Amino acid sequence: MTLHSEAAFERFTKALGESEGSGSWFPVRQEDINSFADVTHDHQFIHVDPEAAAKLSPWGVPIAHGFLTLSLLTHLMASIPQDPARMEGVVMGINYGFDKVRFVSPVKVDSSIRATSVISHVELKGDAVQVTRDVTIEIEGEEKPAVVAQWLTRVIYS
Repeated sequence: MTLHSEAAFERFTKALGESEGSGSWFPVRQEDINSFADVTHDHQFIHVDPEAAAKLSPWGVPIAHGFLTLSLLTHLMASIPQDPARMEGVVMGINYGFDKVRFVSPVKVDSSIRATSVISHVELKGDAVQVTRDVTIEIEGEEKPAVVAQWLTRVIYS
């Protein structure tokens, strides 16, 4: 345990249950969907074929892969302001995984998404603080979110 990790643990703990806010809107373009399809070898027509999606898909347009939407979480979270005091002495942050992920609604091509976050659990793990956040990826103009998840990260301190 370090002084930095102990201080950060206290700061994170004080924020339990509080919203960290919402990030900036991010547009999901067909080029992004196509690139993700190439990398993951998932070229299902509902993602990459606008003509077939218009005819056969219930959404009438291509939709982003659920895992593409989830993979954007790091970028989406980066635009949510964080308490700089929690970052004093940080060596690195690690994606530790998810306790729960649900793909609630599809992200239609050219929609914009953003993340919102609430700290729901904090643990001190030696020189690290493990933070569980209840995150939601919202779709601009839509009632239901794209993703709801419990995301675990570890922040390592010097």
